[in-house]
Amino acid sequence: MRLTQGTFSFLPDLTDEQIKKQIEYAKAQNWAVNIEYTEDPHPRNNFWELWGLPLFEFKDAQTVMFEIESCRKQHPTKYIKVNAFDNTRGVESCSLSFIINRPSYEPGFELVRTEDVSRNQRYSFRSYATSNNPEGSRY
Repeated sequence: MRLTQGTFSFLPDLTDEQIKKQIEYAKAQNWAVNIEYTEDPHPRNNFWELWGLPLFEFKDAQTVMFEIESCRKQHPTKYIKVNAFDNTRGVESCSLSFIINRPSYEPGFELVRTEDVSRNQRYSFRSYATSNNPEGSRY
């Protein structure tokens, strides 16, 4: 299974040159950039770990690429993504987000069915990535 979240998720993984081009585009728009990583890519998991501090006024794309490489070295088996934020309206709204690193094996998700009132069925899904490390034990 291949996780499809964020911009470019249905395309093959971006090369470093393509990532650099996207960062240059974000810089041209005056967007702030940050790097995040996680082992639990559940779509409702909005709290990925932040790598370093957000790069609000970076000088060039090479600065961000250096941080990406550092994060990849530290977390080679985790999902890593780049986010770009536009603050022109006075809020930090995410304008661009894409995955730049994936584990070699993506475990996928489990469909969980539970009975509710009046024999109604409720469905949800859970990431297999958290089955070995329960959610509370990771923090």
